[in-house]
Amino acid sequence: MTDSEKHPQAPWRNFYGRRKGKGLRDSQEAYLEEDLAGLSPGAVDWDANPHRTPLDLPKVFGDDRDVWLEVGFGGGEHMVHQAVQNPDVGIIGCEPYINGVAMLLGKIRKAGAQNLKVHPGDARDMMDVLPEGSISRAFLLYPDPWPKKRHHRRRFVTEEHLVPLARVLKKGAIFRVATDIPDYVRQSLEEVPRYGFEWLAEGPSDWRQPWGDWISTRYEQKALREDRVPHYLTFRRV
Repeated sequence: MTDSEKHPQAPWRNFYGRRKGKGLRDSQEAYLEEDLAGLSPGAVDWDANPHRTPLDLPKVFGDDRDVWLEVGFGGGEHMVHQAVQNPDVGIIGCEPYINGVAMLLGKIRKAGAQNLKVHPGDARDMMDVLPEGSISRAFLLYPDPWPKKRHHRRRFVTEEHLVPLARVLKKGAIFRVATDIPDYVRQSLEEVPRYGFEWLAEGPSDWRQPWGDWISTRYEQKALREDRVPHYLTFRRV
């Protein structure tokens, strides 16, 4: 075995966006110190898992339940809402912005949800170690729009993200995308079906009306205040 095989290196990946914003409150610092490690789904980052050994999800959640994935959970309100409404489902959330992680941890404490795991980092690292066909539902809610045309390749709805997402989703799994950016809608409808998904829409109400179990997030409320129109896209893994 060569040295590179014994000690594989992480692929070089661009990361765009913020990892930390303004200073955290003392209570948020306490959430990160006291709660975050206990909510880890396992060895995700390359330093901890250089050989990318797949996570044992039944061990992570204690049984063979369905597992959902939320990419970029923002302040965490949707993730906690889904966890409370679906206590028999395990939910993994990924978010590199540490202020958002701290907000989520406070909401978890308040709600008392027991079926959540948190990766405070890049969703691509999580998808590296999720077993193939292991996720029953995925959410991409109000992702960073990267409005400038030259930055569209940074969006999640690109091959770099959609190929691994398709790999970890079960056949028939649902992928939900919510955005208030018309061009993000356009790119989603063009790109997502190219990588093993079909768009489940029969009429305008299917993308104009929120899902029945939806909770409006802080990002959606900001969009509405600024007169932007939310779109709700539902895809199925084929």
